[in-house]
Amino acid sequence: MKIEQQLVLVTGAGRGLGQHIARAFASQGAKVIINYHRSSEAARALAQELGEHALAVQADVTDRHQVDTLLTLAQAHFGQPVSTVVNNALATFSFNGDAREKADSIGWASFQSQFDGSVRGALNTVQAALPGMRAQHFGRIINIGSNLFQNPVVPYHDYTAAKAALLSLTRTLAGDLGPEGITVNMLSGGLLRSTDASAATPEALFDYIAEATPLRSVTTPAEFADAALFFASPWSRAVTGQNLVVDGGLVRD
Repeated sequence: MKIEQQLVLVTGAGRGLGQHIARAFASQGAKVIINYHRSSEAARALAQELGEHALAVQADVTDRHQVDTLLTLAQAHFGQPVSTVVNNALATFSFNGDAREKADSIGWASFQSQFDGSVRGALNTVQAALPGMRAQHFGRIINIGSNLFQNPVVPYHDYTAAKAALLSLTRTLAGDLGPEGITVNMLSGGLLRSTDASAATPEALFDYIAEATPLRSVTTPAEFADAALFFASPWSRAVTGQNLVVDGGLVRD
């Protein structure tokens, strides 16, 4: 299925990286569901910017009932089921290495919050979208990961553990759903310059990463978002269970 024929759900699309992913799909003619949790004003402004092929819908992706309602509303609005899900929503987190919780002080509540946001949220959206994907014998699931579990330059213990678990879920889902024409892949970025989540990052760290990267620059949200198009396009029809690192070559997986 070509991108311009698809209905794409982008979770956490009201701000940050999610906005750029939504714009990337809309630029290729896809219909886009802009999911948001609290960023109502920004999400609705983005929907207005993208026009009639975009719809902003509030839902907490950790709540399965809200996700089911989201998909029902979107399918009724666009007249077709969701074909691609981009699991981008992130539990509240600030990428400030100086303020991170360290090994001797971090509590399980921090891990639980990140696991709920990354793994539970992704499981909810996948399960809710599966009936529509099965009806089309086509589906694309794109999970947003991190290069930090391969290159933990800053030990964000809770965030990194949750993203590593999401990669495991990506690969087991790929094996489970492949026979039904549904692919499941992950896109892993490093620090992006800049998003709301990376706003607290010291400038010195951006400079350090740029110097260590072959492209001598820190990847932007728009550059990262472009890579999501590959996994939703016909060009990736034989690719599943993979983790593509999009960080300018900093980490070589």
